[in-house]
Amino acid sequence: MSASVITLETRENTSQNLIIQRPTTGLSLQGRIRVPGDKSISHRALMLGALASGETTIKGLLLGEDPCSTASCFQAMGAEISELNTELVSVKGIGLGNLQEPIDVLNAGNSGTTIRLMLGLLASHPGRFFTVTGDNSLRSRPMSRVVKPLQEMGAQIWGRKGNSLAPLAVQGTSLKPIHYNSPIASAQVKSCILLAGLLTEGKTTVTEPALSRDHSERMLKAFGAELTVDPETNSVTVTGPSQLHGQTVIVPGDISSAAFWLVAGAIVPNSELTIENVGVNPTRTGILEALQMMGADIQQENERTVAGEPVADLRVRSSPLKSCTVAGDLIPRLIDEIPILAVAAAFAEGTTVIRDAEELRVKESDRIAVMAHQLNKMGAQVTELPDGMEISGGTPLSGAEVDSHTDHRIAMSLAIAALNASGATHIQRAEAAAVSYPEFVATLQQRLIVGG
Repeated sequence: MSASVITLETRENTSQNLIIQRPTTGLSLQGRIRVPGDKSISHRALMLGALASGETTIKGLLLGEDPCSTASCFQAMGAEISELNTELVSVKGIGLGNLQEPIDVLNAGNSGTTIRLMLGLLASHPGRFFTVTGDNSLRSRPMSRVVKPLQEMGAQIWGRKGNSLAPLAVQGTSLKPIHYNSPIASAQVKSCILLAGLLTEGKTTVTEPALSRDHSERMLKAFGAELTVDPETNSVTVTGPSQLHGQTVIVPGDISSAAFWLVAGAIVPNSELTIENVGVNPTRTGILEALQMMGADIQQENERTVAGEPVADLRVRSSPLKSCTVAGDLIPRLIDEIPILAVAAAFAEGTTVIRDAEELRVKESDRIAVMAHQLNKMGAQVTELPDGMEISGGTPLSGAEVDSHTDHRIAMSLAIAALNASGATHIQRAEAAAVSYPEFVATLQQRLIVGG
C-alpha cells in the first residue's frame, strides 16, 4: 500500500487530522478483521462484576475510552478491577448494595451508557451521596429520560436545567417499584430502571414501544437476578432485592464496529472482507437487515453461541447497492449504525429514507445534522428530516475538509466515505474514533490494497 493513501497529522493540542487520499489507480479492501469487543456488553460486564459477590473474569473487553470510564467510576466506589486488557480482566465485586461513597466526583467521560446506567444504581443505595459528571459533550446530553422514572421510584437527584443535565447530584435512598411505560425504545433507559430495581423490594417492570437491545437482560440472568421477559408486550420485570454472583463473561466483537467494514466491503469495488467473531444478537442486527435490503452481499458463517450471546463471522463482498426505507421497529436495532448506513446510501441507486430516528439528535453529536452536512461537503445529496434523512445516492463524491465533531461514529463513517471519494479527504478531530475503536486507522491501513 502506498504510504500516501492514509496520513495522520497530530497537532499541538493532540487533535488528529486524518487524511485519506484515494489513488487514481483505485483501491480495494481484502482479508480478515477482528473488531474490538462489544461496547454495550463490556460496560455491563464491568458494572455487574463490580456489584456481584465473588470474582468476575472478562475476556475480550473493549479497551476504548468509554469502558475505561466505567471501570474508573466503579473502582472509585470500592470495586477491585485489574488492568484492562483484551485477554483477561478480573473484577472483585463488593456485593449488591455495597457501593462506597466516593471521595471525588464520578466522571463518565464521553459515555452516556456509563452515566445513565450508573444513575439507577446510585439512586438505590441509601445513605450515600454521589456526584456524577462527564465531558463537554456528555454534559449537554439529556438525562431526564432516566431521571424522571427514577424520581417516580422516589429517587433524589438534582442537576442543571430542571435536573436534566449533568453534573448531577444523587442522594441514595430506598426506592419503590414501578411499572414504567417508556415513551422510547432505549436500552439505556430500560437498563437504568432494571438496575435500580435490583435493590428495590418488589417487582420493577419496564415496557417499551419496541424491542431495544437486550444485553442487560441476558447478563442479569446469568449473574443470578430474578428476571422475566414478556416478548409479546416488550416488557421486562426484575424482582428485588436480588443477589448477583461473579461469572465468566466472554465479550464478542461489536457489530457496531463491524458495520464500518461491512459498508466498506460493500461499496469499495473488488473488495472482500471477513469480520470474525461478531456478536449477532437479534436486537442488534438491524444493520445486517438494512444492508441486505440494499442488496449487499453479506453471509453469516461459523454461527455459534458464546456465553449466551449468538456469534458469527460476517463475510462481505462488494456489490451494487439500491435504496431502501429504514424506519419503525428496525430503528432501535441499528440506531448506532445509522451514520455508516448513510454512507452506504450515498453510494446506492435511488433515494434512501431514514425515519423515526430522532434519537440521533441527542447522541455524542446531532448525528442527523452532522452527517448530512459533512456528506454534502463531499458532494452527496442528503436532506435532513426532523427524525432522519433522505439520501439521493449515486452522485460521485469528492474529497473535502470534514469534521468528526468529536463523535467516534462520525469520524469512522467519514473515513469509509473517503475511500470511495476522488482526491483527498481531510477528517478533523479523527482521534474521536478511540472512544470505541482505538485500532480503526491501523486496521484500515492493513487491509487497503492499492490498485483495487
